[in-house]
Amino acid sequence: MERSALHPAFILHRRPFSNTSLLIECFSLSHGRFPAVAKGAIRGSSASAGLLQPFQPLLIRWSGRGEVKTLNFYEAAAPNMTLQGQVLYCGFYLNELLVRLLQREDPHEQLFGLYGSTLTKLSQGKSVEPVLRRFEIELLDQLGFGLVLDRNVEDGSPLVLKQRYHYQIERGPVPCSNTDPSGFSGATLIGLRDDQPLDRASQTEARTLTRYVLRYYLGDRPLKSRELFRASREK
Repeated sequence: MERSALHPAFILHRRPFSNTSLLIECFSLSHGRFPAVAKGAIRGSSASAGLLQPFQPLLIRWSGRGEVKTLNFYEAAAPNMTLQGQVLYCGFYLNELLVRLLQREDPHEQLFGLYGSTLTKLSQGKSVEPVLRRFEIELLDQLGFGLVLDRNVEDGSPLVLKQRYHYQIERGPVPCSNTDPSGFSGATLIGLRDDQPLDRASQTEARTLTRYVLRYYLGDRPLKSRELFRASREK
C-alpha cells in the first residue's frame, strides 16, 4: 500500500514501549486496526506527543512490512473529542470493542465513520444509551454478525409488538411465553430495528440483548472498561 499520503486515524490504545517511545493501536480509515511504534513520542521535548491520545482525530503516515509498523508522522485532523465522567468510560468501551473484535489490517470504512460520529455524539452530551446501542448493532452488522430484528425466525412472520421472544444467537427471535422474564418484547426489537426512541424498560432490554450477543463473540474475558467504570462508581 502507498503510505506517502496521510491517512485519517484514531488511537485505540497506547502504552510505553521504552523510555521514549509508545506502542499504539491504530484504527485507520484505509488500513483498519494495526499496531505501531511511535519513536520518541514521550520525550519531554516532543511538542506533538500529546496528540497520541484516544479520541483525537489524526492524520498519520507509517512504514514497515511487518505486523508492527513505525509511525513516521502524525498531526491533528480535528480537535480532540472531550469525553468526561461517564462518557469517558463509554469511549473506552468503544475502543475495547474494536480492539477485541476487529481483525488486524481489515479496513472497515463505514465502521470508521460510525466510530467518529459516535464519539462526536458522546462529546456533545447526547443520551448515552441509544448512542451505544446503535454503535453495538452497527458494529455487529459490519462484522457479519448482524442481529435479526424484523421477523420470527421459526416461520418468517413479522415481529409482534406485544409478543415476547427469546433471542437465539446466530438465528434470531423465537416466540416465548409473555410471562417469561428472559424474553425480549417485540416492541424493543422493533424499536432497535427502526432506531426509534425506547422507554426505560425497553432500554434495559436492549442493553441486555446487545450484551448477551456481544459476550458470545467476545468470549469469557471481561471487558476492562466496564470494570473501570464500576470501580469509579464505588469510590
